[in-house]
Amino acid sequence: MKLKGKNIAMLIGPGYEDLEFWVVYMRMIEEGASVDVIGMKKNKEYSSKHGCLTKKADFTAAEVLDKDYDGVLVPGGWTPDKIRRDKNIVELVRQNYEKGKIIGLICHAGLVGISAGIVNGKATGSEGIKDDIINAGGSWVDKPAFRDGNIVWGRVVKDIPAYCRELVAALAD
Repeated sequence: MKLKGKNIAMLIGPGYEDLEFWVVYMRMIEEGASVDVIGMKKNKEYSSKHGCLTKKADFTAAEVLDKDYDGVLVPGGWTPDKIRRDKNIVELVRQNYEKGKIIGLICHAGLVGISAGIVNGKATGSEGIKDDIINAGGSWVDKPAFRDGNIVWGRVVKDIPAYCRELVAALAD
């Protein structure tokens, strides 16, 4: 259990990508991490993009702004475009990035990183946000997953295994 004793915030919102949330969430728990699910509304049941799965938020970002996390993970899907409109979610990501904590961004999650003003190096994600990343000052890299500083990037659903390996390695450091 490489992540025993680690505290992780995992963001959630309407239309989260099923596998990018659940596989990553379960992988973090499998490695021994404690995971808080953070949404725009506490105790709200959020439906996944494909409508098969739901998950309740444990807390709002406003409630955990002062909590000490080892990482903040953001799934893709439609969630990133929705949650980046919440100033507390953006602040949670920005604060943790500035503290040197691990930020995990996969697929469309780079949109949250852009709104937090933390995209300034190598980046990847869904082709749908390539121009957004470049316009925000990032340098597009077409790789399944990698770490640049304290951001772990993942491209798309099929790259989840590589993304999880990078996350576990980064969080275990």
